[in-house]
Formats: sequence, C-alpha cells, structure tokens
Amino acid sequence: MQVDEPQGIKGAVVRPITNDQSPATAGVFSSSLTALGLNVPIGRFYASINAPYAHLIHKISFYWTKKHPNACICEIFVVILQPKLHYCVKTIIKQFYMHMKKGLFFSLIAAVVVLASCNKTLPNPDQIQVNPNPLVLKGGKVQATITGTFPAKKFAKKGVLTVTPVLKFDGQEAVSNSVTYVGEKAKENGTTVNYREGGRYSQTCSFDYVPEMAKSELYLRFKATIGKKEIEIPDLKIADGVVATAALAKACDNKTATTPDQFQRVIQELTEADIKFLIQSANLRSSETKSAEMKALEAAIKDADQAERKEIASLEVAGYASPDGGVALNEKLAQNRQKVAQNFLKKGLKKNKVNADVESNITAEDWEGFQKALENSNMQDKDLVLRVLAMYSDPEEREAQIKNLSSVYGTIKDEILPALRRSRLILTTNLIGKTDDEIRELVKNDPAQLSVEELLYAVTLTNDNAEKKAIYQKAGELFNDYRAYNGLGQVYFEEGNIAEARRNFAKALELNPNNPDLNYNAGVAAMADGDLEKAEEFLGKAGGTKANLDAALGTLYTQKGEYEAAKKAYGNTATNNAAAQQILDEEYDAAAKTLDAVKEPNATTAYLKAIVGARTNDTQAVLENLKVAVAKDASLKARAARDIEFAKFAEDEAFKAIVK
Repeated sequence: MQVDEPQGIKGAVVRPITNDQSPATAGVFSSSLTALGLNVPIGRFYASINAPYAHLIHKISFYWTKKHPNACICEIFVVILQPKLHYCVKTIIKQFYMHMKKGLFFSLIAAVVVLASCNKTLPNPDQIQVNPNPLVLKGGKVQATITGTFPAKKFAKKGVLTVTPVLKFDGQEAVSNSVTYVGEKAKENGTTVNYREGGRYSQTCSFDYVPEMAKSELYLRFKATIGKKEIEIPDLKIADGVVATAALAKACDNKTATTPDQFQRVIQELTEADIKFLIQSANLRSSETKSAEMKALEAAIKDADQAERKEIASLEVAGYASPDGGVALNEKLAQNRQKVAQNFLKKGLKKNKVNADVESNITAEDWEGFQKALENSNMQDKDLVLRVLAMYSDPEEREAQIKNLSSVYGTIKDEILPALRRSRLILTTNLIGKTDDEIRELVKNDPAQLSVEELLYAVTLTNDNAEKKAIYQKAGELFNDYRAYNGLGQVYFEEGNIAEARRNFAKALELNPNNPDLNYNAGVAAMADGDLEKAEEFLGKAGGTKANLDAALGTLYTQKGEYEAAKKAYGNTATNNAAAQQILDEEYDAAAKTLDAVKEPNATTAYLKAIVGARTNDTQAVLENLKVAVAKDASLKARAARDIEFAKFAEDEAFKAIVK
C-alpha cells in the first residue's frame, strides 16, 4: 500500500537491519508509528534508531513480546539524521509507552489492524472481502459489498471507528456512505462491537458511474478515536478497477424512427360528374348537361389541358343501370347510356380543342352502388336490406328478396334506385410537382412558396446537417407539423445533442401524442440522457413503431441492470447492444455469433469482439479486433488502455503498441 512519508522522514538513509537491532523492537515501533498517526511507508523499510532511545525501545519490545508472543513483527527502523528530529521520535515513544501503561494501546491497534496495518499484518481474504472484485458497473452504478471480522478482545471498549468506502480515479474520488462501529463503553452512536466476542464488519457501497471510473481503486477511509484521542490511519486499498462493459450498451446505438414526407412528384386528382336518366331510358336531358357538376368537369378538362404543371391522365365514361328489372334489359340500358354520355363528352372536347382519348365501360346492375347508397341513407330498416345483400349473391334472388320487404321497398324505389340510373364521367388529372432544382432554389430564397411535403422532401436533397436543421425549423415555423420537429430531433440525436433532441421530440409529441414512432424516439432520447424512468414510460407507448422496439427495450433493461429482462427483449436481435448483454451474461459463443451478424459493424462491434477474445483467452482475437476498433475510433485507445477487461494484456508489447 502506498502511503506518503511524514515530514522529517523524507531523505532518511535506508539500510538493512543489523544483528543488534531486535525484530521485535522494529515491529513495535512500526505499529506505534501507525497507531499514532504518522504515515510511515509500510513494508520492509529498514533503518536504524539513534542510540539515546534504544533502551526505551527495548523495554517496549520486551513488554510487547511477553504479553503478546504471537504479535506481528514488522522490520521498520527510522534513521534520525538531524538533531531537530530527536524530539519528534522521543515524543512518539513516550506517547506509545503511556498508552501501553494505560492498557489502551493494544485495544487501539486491534480496532484498526484488521483494516490498516503494515504489509505483514494486512488483512487476508478471510478478514476483508470485496464482492465483486474487481468492481462491476451495473444499472448505472458501481456497487460492492465489503465484509470483515473484528477479532475477539481486540476492539477498544471506548473506541469509535468510522469506515468510508472511497473510489479513487483520475485524480478524483467518489465517496460512499459511512458506517460507524463503537466499543461497548463508547458514547457515540454506531454498531456496537462486543469486546469479548468481537464482531462482523459489513458494508455496501455505491457510486454513480462516470467513464473515468473504468481505471480506479477502491479504498477504505478511517476515522478512529479512543475517548478524545483521534488516531490518523492511512486509506487502505481493497479492490481494483471497474468492469464497465455494460456501458458499451448505448442508447444512441438505437436508430430513431422516421416520420417521412408524403411528397409525390406527380399527384393525381379526380373530377367526376353524373348524368342521370329516367327509368328504362337513355335519353340525354339538357338539364343534366347544364348542371353545376358538369360545368365543373368541363372547366377541369380545359385547365388540365392548358395548365403548365397539369396534364390529362385519362378520361372515362361509365354507363350504369339500377339492379331492378331483367339483366338483359339492364345491360342494354347501361350500354346506351354510356354511348350517349360519351358522344356528349367528345363534342365538348372537340369544341374546346382538347385532344384526349376516352375510355368506356358499363355496369349492367349496379349492386355496389346500391349498397353504398343504402349505407349512406337515413332509410329505416336499411339493415334488413343490407342483410339480404350479405346472404344472397344471385342477382335475381337478391331482387326477389328485397321486393318481399314491403316495408322498405317503396322507399328504395323512390329514393335509392333513381340515382343509380346514370352515366359517370371521370377525369384523372396529373398534377406535376416541382423539380429538385426548383425546390432547392425555393428553399434558399422563398420557402413559403413550398408546401409542407415539399419542404420535408427538400431535407432528403442534402447531406449537410446544418441545412437539414434549417429546413426542418422553417417547416415547423410555417406549418407547425409534428414531422418537422421529429426530423429536427433526429438530426440533433445523431449529432449527440441529446438535450435538443429531447426538446424537439417533446414538441412533436404535443402535436401527435399517440404516435408510436414519436413515443419511441422520445424514449430512446430519454434513455440516452440517463432518464430511464421516462424512457420506460415512452417506450411503453411505442407499440407499432417502425423502429426496432425490442432492441431499444433490451438496451433499457441492460442499463437498468435487469439482465434477464434484457435477454428476453433482445431475442434474436443482432446488434452491438445485444452482444454486450450476452457478454455480461457470460454467453461468449452467442455474443461472437451476434457480432458477426451485425449489419453495419462499427468500432464498437470490433471492440466487443476484442472483449470476447479477452474473456476466452484468445490473444489473437484481442489484438486483431482492437486494431480494427481503434482504426475506426481513435478514442477507444484510451478506453482499452484503462479497461480492466484487458488487464492481463497490459504488458504485452503488441497490445501496448495498439493503445499507445
């Protein structure tokens, strides 16, 4: 254990112990220095003591070894080179002797010897145990249970010992909760240790994880007193490092869900008009040719023919007959009605100098139109008629059954059937959208001239994130469309700006709170921000998302430390995060297969392969995959250098060459 030397000891001459220097003397003096608060370096530190104090040291040694023949001996002597240090040593020895006379010294040492002493009295595994060791990151925290034993008849009755776990890393430290143990006669509060029987030391420590903790050391920090006397004890190292592989399961590795634009270069528009006929007639009435509907159709045809960004896609004339009467009669009526309407349409095209083909078809008995008209009507007992249509498919049987419904047939004859005796004229117009160049130009100079779909489409025309964000922001300003805010959130998420991503995903959710894709994105962003409670809430509403919800839930459970749930959620998902969970579950063959199946392998993929190699003692796999990992992401050099997963390779020259 490395401890700083006290003032006045630095620069001492070190030499081997001589024959006239009793080991017992050395051991007692070492223990006294430790007990009285001088941070003397611990170990085989040999020196000599000035002659004026030798007799007193031998007296102390004699008393100690006689009373405690099995006491640990530590061969430490201090050379006093300067006269001004004599007083310091003399004071130490006098205080030591005084404590021994009072019967307190041994009790004091015994209270702390289990936890801090010289190398030859350091606790063995039966005295202090740390579980796990090395420490492990789980659920965003580094936790461990520390246990030890207070031997019988060795805890001072008035002693007070406060123990605080401290994790030291990168010039920093994190402090966990303290536990205080007290002797039988101590006035302070704490767990009482029986003098005769001794007791158990047990403590759980917990630290919120930060990446720098990957290379760390766990210490115990002590505050010891007997009565009013405070004893200084150096921190005691009890564990190394943190296995931080769980941190490789990152929320940002989950791809966000896109809410795409509905942009179409060519949009089709329908314009329809009906010409109605009397029962069993195909005569064209002037009132039908001059209707508002027919005038609108004529205007739409002219516009489609003449407008710059429009074209006639098709013109169609369909002839119909109502489903009453014989099939042969209805077929003839439908044909005649179609011909009459077609001739009328062609005359209009010729008049307006419109060159377009006209398609035609007939429906002899319009049962489909009949059913729709019924469904849209307010007629009583219409359900009876609809039931007949469902029960019978034969046209004649249908007609007979409907006519038997005397309560409703009169209404059908007067209100439903007349509208089915018609010809329908249908214009399909192609609306031709702006070219990509036109859209780019308008985005820069006049975005207000673009529709929301055109603006959202414009995002796909650039790879520059700054341009994407500007377009999404403009779409949000002009149209307040949830897709604009979601897209903006996606760009920020990809850039690692999680705060802005969350803010924009929240805006999108305000406009469309039940959208599963938006809830998914909000959940993934909350997870990336460490807000696992909110992440779980959002992901619970993301059922039906286009994204991989199972992968996101697996990542969430991994980060929460719920490994069984994570394993179930991942299923057969082939992602880096799924492989990281398999490594944590010590399923190394499965992890290797998962990593091989990752569709877009990256630096993390290779790094995880290297970890699998380390855990299976495959040196070649470690070195080859680490080379790939650091080539793709140079920041992984520093991680690998401090990663306890690779501790056994730390002195390997090839490994050092990769991470240097």
